[in-house]
Amino acid sequence: MCYRSRNNTTVNNMARSLPCPLLSVRPIRCMADEKFDVRVQGLLPGFGVTLHALLQSEDGDFWEGFGHYVSDETGTITVSKDASLGGTYDGVESMGLLWSMKPIPGSRTGLRFRKKDTYTPLDVYMSVYEDHLNEGFREKAPIASVVVQRWYTTPGIQRVNVTEKGLKAVLYIPPGTGPFPAVLDLWGGGGGLVEYRTALLASKGYVALALEYIGRVDADGKPYQVDNAYFEAAFTVLKQYPQVCPERIAILGLSFGVSVTLGMAAYSSVIKPKCVVCVSGSHIMPVNGSLADVFAEIKKNVKNTRYDEEKRIIWRDLLLPIPDDPTKKVEMGRIKCPILLIVGEDDQNWPAAESAEDMKQMMERAGNSHLLTILSYPEAGHLIEPPYSPHCRASNFMLAETRTKVVVLWGGQTEPHSRAQEDSWLKTLAFLEQHLYSNMSH
Repeated sequence: MCYRSRNNTTVNNMARSLPCPLLSVRPIRCMADEKFDVRVQGLLPGFGVTLHALLQSEDGDFWEGFGHYVSDETGTITVSKDASLGGTYDGVESMGLLWSMKPIPGSRTGLRFRKKDTYTPLDVYMSVYEDHLNEGFREKAPIASVVVQRWYTTPGIQRVNVTEKGLKAVLYIPPGTGPFPAVLDLWGGGGGLVEYRTALLASKGYVALALEYIGRVDADGKPYQVDNAYFEAAFTVLKQYPQVCPERIAILGLSFGVSVTLGMAAYSSVIKPKCVVCVSGSHIMPVNGSLADVFAEIKKNVKNTRYDEEKRIIWRDLLLPIPDDPTKKVEMGRIKCPILLIVGEDDQNWPAAESAEDMKQMMERAGNSHLLTILSYPEAGHLIEPPYSPHCRASNFMLAETRTKVVVLWGGQTEPHSRAQEDSWLKTLAFLEQHLYSNMSH
């Protein structure tokens, strides 16, 4: 006979008379981009529980994900094989407890999860509760719990502040003498130094440089003018590090970072990447132009700004329609290295899908389309990040010039977006390995 715990006092009393259920997570310490296996044993057969994951961000905000499960005939739940019947995700989802996380009820609005200190683990508190719960976790005692650690750096990785040539950057160096392939890691319009992806790349065996370039100010608090020479300086500094193999450097760009990556790969006499990865961006930039030109184009089209029903900003139209005039786009035929383009088809921030299609046509006409790989993901949004991080459909955003806070719609539906993050990360790592590590001898 199959028992469920919901509204069944007898079964609940029987469960309390059992030995404590065992919640196990394997591995209990692992990298942030690795999967784990979650199991609950020692329950009654057909017993309903809620598996709950909770973490606290470095800003003090709490995030949670949870799934409703029923134990099998042996009293066991295996998250990688058993379906969640409700909660923040449904179905068989081995990592759903993490990627479905949302700020707990009552949190500040417009939050986006980002790890700041890459040398401390992300502590995830995993718990099992009786019954299928959707709220009130703090008021109830779990029947089993464990703390899982997710890391962004492997042991021995060095973090070095880089200020040469006026740069504001951080270098992550794997342990060992090298030389290692390297990656110049460029984030987008949010500005600041964003290091967690860089740290993960270093953990895969790359010297990786995170570069701050948007919203920089000088010692007097005045805007720091970043031009193409700034990115060439960053590439040169990276290339000259003794642990770096100078002929094996890639550029990875997200959003505005894509504009920089493509422009530099096409026109720079200094930057000669071995390959490039472009996430959620565009090639719309005047021939031999700069990031300032991209900003100018966006400002010109600010009238095309839209808002959704919740008054969240949609910026994807600011670069549409894709210009027919070839002088307003990066000359894709000039790029001689392999390109991996990653596109979320529900990107509400940049016209990534339209840009990718136009880039493909330009490269076909130029005869270099064999260098292009496009990964296009239906219902994925703009912020395609390393896997198992909470999907961010919209978040607060500070406008650099006016210092006013707005809410920007990035797009994406949680489940397909999370699949896109996992798939694109694995394929990015394979792409980098293929083009940076192949035929390399130490």
